[in-house]
Amino acid sequence: MRRVIGLLAVAILASSLVTLPAGEKKSDSQALFNGKDLAGWKFRGGAKSAAKAKWSVAGGAFLDPELAGRLFASPGAGVLLNGDDGRGVDLLTDVQHGDCDLHIEFKVARGSNSGVYFQGQYEVQILDSFGKADKDLKYGDCGGIYNTAAPKTNVSRMPGEWQTFDVIFRAPRFDDKGKKTSLARFVKVVHNGVVIHENIEVKGPTTAALGGPERPLGPLMLQGDHGPVAFRNLRLKSAPGK
Repeated sequence: MRRVIGLLAVAILASSLVTLPAGEKKSDSQALFNGKDLAGWKFRGGAKSAAKAKWSVAGGAFLDPELAGRLFASPGAGVLLNGDDGRGVDLLTDVQHGDCDLHIEFKVARGSNSGVYFQGQYEVQILDSFGKADKDLKYGDCGGIYNTAAPKTNVSRMPGEWQTFDVIFRAPRFDDKGKKTSLARFVKVVHNGVVIHENIEVKGPTTAALGGPERPLGPLMLQGDHGPVAFRNLRLKSAPGK
């Protein structure tokens, strides 16, 4: 009996250790979404945009086969959803970041469009690009660095399936007078476990970015007005400058 109890205890402990990806230490990264509410986030446009905002917390987001262009919420917590039709407003973190590593999981409806904007300025595109041939990929396809570079290959999953981005981002550099001395750079972008970008410099802010001057720090922005999208497990780790 003791042996059975001991083995059970080991199994329970092992199962508790798989909540983060291999090699990821809990203390290394900051959870941007607490899974319960919008604490730590604000709407683009401030209070005046609140009436148009459709972001909510759900237990899951699912497709209805008859309405595959929308995402519907299921009860519970842990998932951030921008409404069934995705025609709301963008969402910004209170946290300001510079160089960072980001892990993010997302789900799109059929034909949907969103994006993750580093410092509110430089977008990694989210799109339903499932099934598109590599030779036809553009910067506007899923994983593309918008206005700059198409993904090397298309590893997009079907609408309604969870996907991942793991991104190493290097912020632009400035001298003591505020003049930019080096461009923002995506050191690596990994989509669903496959490297799709390495060392891509970005000349300036993406279309639909927050705008204003480029700067050493800025918020992470989730696009919420182009189509249904759900997010979970958003983790940001500040990275040492290189």
